[in-house]
Order: sequence, then structure tokens, then C-alpha cells
Amino acid sequence: MDALDRLLVIMARLRDPERGCPWDVEQSFETIAPHTVEEAYEVDDAIRRGDREALREELGDLLLQVVFHAQMASEQGLFDFRAVAETLADKLVRRHPHVFGDAEVKSAEEQLRHWEDLKAQERAAKHAAEAPPSALDGVALGLPALLRAQKLVRRVERADLACAPPAPDAAWAAHRASASAESLGALLLALAAEASRAGLDAERALREASAAFERAARAVETR
Repeated sequence: MDALDRLLVIMARLRDPERGCPWDVEQSFETIAPHTVEEAYEVDDAIRRGDREALREELGDLLLQVVFHAQMASEQGLFDFRAVAETLADKLVRRHPHVFGDAEVKSAEEQLRHWEDLKAQERAAKHAAEAPPSALDGVALGLPALLRAQKLVRRVERADLACAPPAPDAAWAAHRASASAESLGALLLALAAEASRAGLDAERALREASAAFERAARAVETR
């Protein structure tokens, strides 16, 4: 039995109503979802700290989340881990025609544009029998708010929709006048849009600024 098969067997045993773990048996997609998000952040943390041993462990914890969700889906007759893996393999081949087909891509930037086109085609095909597809489909609600805002702005601009967030100066003036949660949200959206147009990662910029602020605060605390 290889390592992955062993992991799947262990997960099935943990979820066994008679012989499993009471906590694992009680879980659902909804209760496990927050842990899935948390484990993804812990992988990111290990990478940022340069701790490769921790990265190995955190990747295992993240894999557990996939296995857990797949086991629950299998119990409900929805899909199993093999179906998840096959879906991923098909998607990787489909989205890399320059590797597995005859398409040509000359740069990483060109590949990113190509991916966006492919994803748009996939969304259109997926919703062909439903409501007309939207350029905003697939921007996950669970993303960090700043990251989601930037993705939404990019989708709107790419689709050339006649809709734009306020300019930063106007949003700042509105917030100074009202100091409300709504005006603050508009200001943050305006800044996310500004980052997008400048080719910057707003989430990363804020993370790095927060880290610098933390270092400064710790230095003051030490003194």
C-alpha cells in the first residue's frame, strides 16, 4: 500500500460511524471549510519563514483537508478522491495546450492572458444551459477581501464593463466627510483598483507594510 492509499484508508476509518473518531464523524463540509482556509495560510506562513521542514508538515495538513472533503463527498455518493485527482489532471492538460498540444506561448505574461481566456470559455460552457455567464463568475466569496476586490476589478476591466470603482482621491474625500464603514470600504476598493492598474499585488503590499509596522512596534516595545 503506497502512502496515498494508506492516507485514504485512514481517513475512511476516522469517518466510520461505528469505529471512527467521534469528532471526525460529526464534521461536515461547512465545519471543515474554515480549517481548510487556515491550513492554506499556514502553508504560506511556513514558506515566508523559510522553514522547509514546517512546509512539509503544513502541506500534509493541507492535503488532509482535500482527503477529508473527498471522503465526505464519497459517503454522499457525490465524488471521491480519485475523481478529484482526475478532474485536476484533465484541467492541467486542458489549460496547458502549449505543453500538451500544439499551441505556442512565448512568455509567462502571455500564458496568464491565455489562462484567463480559457477560464472564460470554461465558465461559458459550464453555464450554457443555465443563466448567461458573467465575467465575474468564479471569484470566490471566501477570498481575503482585498484580494477579492482586486480580482473583481481585473475581471470588470478585462470585460470592458462600463463600471468602475471611485478614484482614490474622491473615495478618500468621501471617507473624510463621513468616516463610515461604507466609505471606508469604497476607499479600500479604490486602492485595490489602483494597485491592479499599476500591476501591483494589493494583498502582498498590505502584508509587507503590516510586517514593517510590526517590526517597528516590536523595536519600540524592546526599547
